[in-house]
Amino acid sequence: MHLPSHFQLRTADPANVLASFLCSYNEYFEVARYRSKQRRYLASVVHFGQWLRAEGYAATSISEAVIVRFLSCHLPRCDCQRPVPLGLIENRAALNHLVRLLRTQGIVARPTGDEITRELAHFDTKMTEVWGLSEGTRDHRIRIIRRLLKAQFGSRSIEISLITPTAIRRFVLGDVDWSPSTVRVMGGAVRCYFRYRELLGDDIAHLLQAVPRPAYWRDTILPVGLSPDELEQLFGAFDAACRSHRRGYAIVRCLADLGLRSSEVAKLTLDDIDWQAGTVTIAAGKARRADVLPLPTATGAAIVDYLMHERPKTMCRAVFVRHVAPLGEPVGRRVVQKALHAAYRRLGWDRTRVHILRHTLASRLINAGTPMKQIADVLRHRSIVTSATYTRVDASRLSTVALPWPGDVA
Repeated sequence: MHLPSHFQLRTADPANVLASFLCSYNEYFEVARYRSKQRRYLASVVHFGQWLRAEGYAATSISEAVIVRFLSCHLPRCDCQRPVPLGLIENRAALNHLVRLLRTQGIVARPTGDEITRELAHFDTKMTEVWGLSEGTRDHRIRIIRRLLKAQFGSRSIEISLITPTAIRRFVLGDVDWSPSTVRVMGGAVRCYFRYRELLGDDIAHLLQAVPRPAYWRDTILPVGLSPDELEQLFGAFDAACRSHRRGYAIVRCLADLGLRSSEVAKLTLDDIDWQAGTVTIAAGKARRADVLPLPTATGAAIVDYLMHERPKTMCRAVFVRHVAPLGEPVGRRVVQKALHAAYRRLGWDRTRVHILRHTLASRLINAGTPMKQIADVLRHRSIVTSATYTRVDASRLSTVALPWPGDVA
């Protein structure tokens, strides 16, 4: 049901439990610029406030359980004065925004989290302090370990001694269609967690031995990059008809010209760019150190074009910001990835990898005769051995430059 444009929301009803918060809720949407859904979300909150009063709840009593009761028990049988929004997804989204606002105002307490959440918070701290892992790696491992702990303990207290080697092998190996790469990632996360538990004094040697280690012949797979022609086609995929084409083009230039990772592009700020010196500072990430790189002219021009002609007005210092609500907030790495994936689709390519642009940059530097130490510096590899993987070639490539065998008949 759509709210008629002439319908007057009962926002001035003093009996509504949420009456005193409707103004700040409306301002919250003005700031975040959710204008397309602002009126309907406000109607959902008014409806929720009426239901709270009928059920005897105060604003301070709002919780996830109360919202679930409203959505699952009241909405399907709602006989309130029409029109009111009855869509489940729409109402949940509106009330999630409400809870977020009430928590910032101290009206609703923030959840303390269950034991697994607290355990993972301590684990995350150790991954930062002891191993210095990047945010992306930590988040990925936390998601894996959350699944492990949920499967082993559910809502019960965590007792590592109750985990069996068989359970660990079954969890890491997962489904029969999992690739060796997936198993390696799962095993790496589990081993990291057990090392954390070992630091706490747990005897987990038998569990560490149980974690499968699939064979990995790294040198059998050569890094694959884009050819010069393919790279130009990729840059050309961001024409004026493409949505947010200036942002997408600038993002891809950062990926291809600077060899940045998705998370590094998302974290780039206006303060990181020194326009006079022609450099860009890459904040500490996977390599655990900040680096200063030269800013190529084409990359800088693409960023300037985006900043001047497409970037929304915002106080945010991030270079790349959202173009939809919440407008002007920093983008996440998924926005960076989607910009490249959309370009692949427009070109009719079946590629999905973002990391291929780092491989492309490395191959370009190798072919240009750049010293290996400089390549390692540009890619921000801590070890030159990591960069050396791009110097390998395969037989098919060698055959294209092979000289005729002496005495061979033409």
